[in-house]
Amino acid sequence: MRRLTALLLATLAPLAFAGNQKYEPLSASVQAGLHATISDQAAPFLAFDTVAEARVWLAAMSKKLERRIPEKRTREEFLLTVHYEAKRAGLDPQLVLGLIQVESNFHKYAISSAAARGYMQVMPFWVKQIGQPGHNLFHLRTNLRYGCVILKHYLQIEKGDLFRALGRYNGSLGQADYPNMVWRAWANNWEYPARTAGGEPRNPGRS
Repeated sequence: MRRLTALLLATLAPLAFAGNQKYEPLSASVQAGLHATISDQAAPFLAFDTVAEARVWLAAMSKKLERRIPEKRTREEFLLTVHYEAKRAGLDPQLVLGLIQVESNFHKYAISSAAARGYMQVMPFWVKQIGQPGHNLFHLRTNLRYGCVILKHYLQIEKGDLFRALGRYNGSLGQADYPNMVWRAWANNWEYPARTAGGEPRNPGRS
């Protein structure tokens, strides 16, 4: 039954066009640290200074996402989880939304040609490396947890260079196309507030 379900999901899910993370051996200390980060099960929440700020953000992002995820409860659960997991990993939630747009276009059951799965297109080898055998990469929070932890890991490897970290995430290190696609999605669709004081979007990558 489990195998049949997986086959049905693979048949019905859109094929993601994005590239994929490459397998690299991890040191025992890095593997243990990433495993501990993946394993925490605290309940997600919107990490703002006030409830009012959280509501404003949620309303703004929900409106932007309505066309892609029509059901309000599902949409708000998704945004809550994105914000929590991104902040928990030390990432900008708006960047993560841009990455998800490029990776899966917000399709929960997206599968790439290399079998990367879900919203953030996580490669299955990560479950064996840093997770637990029962982890389902199509599960909302599991997928976002892995994706954010992996991107943070790549940022640490690249000493904060987002351009190179995004290249690693996509399996296209050193090439500009993918980092620039994520930046454009971030700047044009998900930046919050929409513009800086000077009226220009932030560019976290390279041209």
